Amino acid sequence: MTRTLALITGASSGIGVAYARLLADDHDLVLVARRADRLADLADDLRARGAAVEVLPADLMTHNGITAVTSRLAAGDVGMLISNAGAGGYAPLTDVEPADIDGLLTLNAVAPIQLVRAALPGMLAAGEGSIITVASLLAFSAGVTDPRAPRRTLYVAAKAATLGFTRTLAAEIADTPLRVQVVCPGVVATDWNGGAGHDIPWAMSPEDVASASLTGLRLGETVCAPGLEGQDSALEALLAAEAAFVTGGNQPSLAARYAQARA
Repeated sequence: MTRTLALITGASSGIGVAYARLLADDHDLVLVARRADRLADLADDLRARGAAVEVLPADLMTHNGITAVTSRLAAGDVGMLISNAGAGGYAPLTDVEPADIDGLLTLNAVAPIQLVRAALPGMLAAGEGSIITVASLLAFSAGVTDPRAPRRTLYVAAKAATLGFTRTLAAEIADTPLRVQVVCPGVVATDWNGGAGHDIPWAMSPEDVASASLTGLRLGETVCAPGLEGQDSALEALLAAEAAFVTGGNQPSLAARYAQARA
């Protein structure tokens, strides 16, 4: 049986490791992360299970790191891309150093798009392929004022971009055999954000997040929220609200509140 080659970013811990372990029985793997030592240990474990494994250390917060991974994807043999690398950078915007803004947005928003762009030609030529990008439920949280939510301006900007990108891309390639998915977990019990999720009772395991994603991909889900019951109806309501906003706002005349104020 031919084994699909899957490239996973952020593969040295958490959700990335969970994806790698779930796929290793019938996929070969390219593992990408900053920590080469942890990648090497994981690769040894997965090779013992019969997977061929490449290790590609790269920091996707840098343009050199992105180039290293896009160059590997340009070979055209990767049949599944799982773009999981990310960082929180949780802080009020005024507390974020200006020099850090580019790196955080590069990692969380630019890198996933660049990797998808690099993977698409080979997948389209092969007539098959899957692309999974890990975002967050916080992508939907711009208007949420729950005090338990982190200070997250930059993070929401990036993850909302990833969500919109994937949903739009799904329509763009709907007439091809390719499948795309954006995964939006809530709190996950990983080393993310200093391991804070390990101490939160409602945190989901990384294994459940990865398992839900792969199952959702087989079910044809473009958006996967692993803990959300009634996801279809929630997405239908979201789409209806978006359509009403865009259609209702795209008018030649001012809305009454503005016309009245001007008068």
